[in-house]
Amino acid sequence: MPPVVKRRLRRRGRDRRLLPEDPHATTSPAAPGDGPLSGLLVVDLSRALAGPYATLLLGDLGARVVKIEHPNGDETRAWGPPFVGPEGEEQSTYFLSANRNKESLVLDLKDEGDRAVLADLVGRADVLVENFRSGVLDRLGFSVERLEELNPRLVVLSITGFGADGPDSARPGYDQILQGEGGFMSLTGPDAASPTRAGVPIADILAGMFGAHGVLAALYERERSGRGQIVRTSLLAAMIGIHTFQGTRFLVGGEVPAPGGNHHPTLSPYGAFPVRDGMLVIAVGNDQIWARFAPLVGVDPQDPQYATNRARVQHREQLRQVLEPALLARDRADWLADFSAQGIPAGEIRDLAEVYASPQVRQQGLVQTVQHSSLGAIELPGNPIWLSRTSRAAHAAPPLLGEHSERLRSWLTPATTGPDPADIPRDTQETT
Repeated sequence: MPPVVKRRLRRRGRDRRLLPEDPHATTSPAAPGDGPLSGLLVVDLSRALAGPYATLLLGDLGARVVKIEHPNGDETRAWGPPFVGPEGEEQSTYFLSANRNKESLVLDLKDEGDRAVLADLVGRADVLVENFRSGVLDRLGFSVERLEELNPRLVVLSITGFGADGPDSARPGYDQILQGEGGFMSLTGPDAASPTRAGVPIADILAGMFGAHGVLAALYERERSGRGQIVRTSLLAAMIGIHTFQGTRFLVGGEVPAPGGNHHPTLSPYGAFPVRDGMLVIAVGNDQIWARFAPLVGVDPQDPQYATNRARVQHREQLRQVLEPALLARDRADWLADFSAQGIPAGEIRDLAEVYASPQVRQQGLVQTVQHSSLGAIELPGNPIWLSRTSRAAHAAPPLLGEHSERLRSWLTPATTGPDPADIPRDTQETT
């Protein structure tokens, strides 16, 4: 066996003895259903949404996530309303959205003793996630060099607003600022005079997704090299990363895209249309679908103004004026039945009450019930990834501030007598 593999296995065995029972396991730490990242320890120094969303994804896949919080807590604990729960124990629904499957450890990183606790935790960790402003970790005594000294196998994910270097690197990066500066808002909305933000913090969410993606790549590479590395992404990079065809419209085609409202810029008809009792989204994605769709709305599919997608895009407004009166003549259910019979992609525009009541959403496991320490049983949006052999069987609710501090501190600084912390049963509540 190669020496690097022997060292890796020895270290894994040592860390398994040090770790308390995995908080998400239903039987043993290696039980099927723990998730493919079971056994990995993630130290989460991030706040707000981009970093916490990255660690949520890792936790959903089975990693143990220890969320380090300032004594005042992650700022999203105060973001609201709505707040829920008994007086004095109100919880922010914003915080609940991004912090399941985590333990909360309160540390004041200006305190020397608490920095020593963090150093001990970093030495045992596989991943560290942070979204501090550039230079903050250095001032706290955790520079890249120090982190590598503490743990050469550590993978560090750093998420910033505008990137780690360059003329804008010191600027604070909040989601809507980057939706604007990253071009997203210029593509979204009814017209060029009304740039519009997404209804969710899309820059934060995507930076977290790209960050988790980079962490998994670095962990895979570590299996070959035995060494960790720095993974960097930013809200700006996330916005550029999703430009896709809009980016090439400019970079290759020389067009500056403008907002198209609820209609696709390069396909037609593809967008939201009013019907008698609401609205439908209709997606005529190719000429074959058009040939089936057109007769339903009283249009000759061979009309040269509309026979090809290029022609339909060129005559988009004219076509819309033809379609809308026909569509307004019937209800959603009637149209959807006919469209389904003809294989025409279409759907309703639903609010979240309708979405979460959907039998399809429920059957797909996209709503999870967890047992919260002060709120009792609550429902959360579910994990979007399902694996055939190693999906997690249980999930833990978002933690109270400092809920796991005592247990984690006793593990990190074990007493010389008494039971090994690894043998102390955990009391993290979980449910399927």
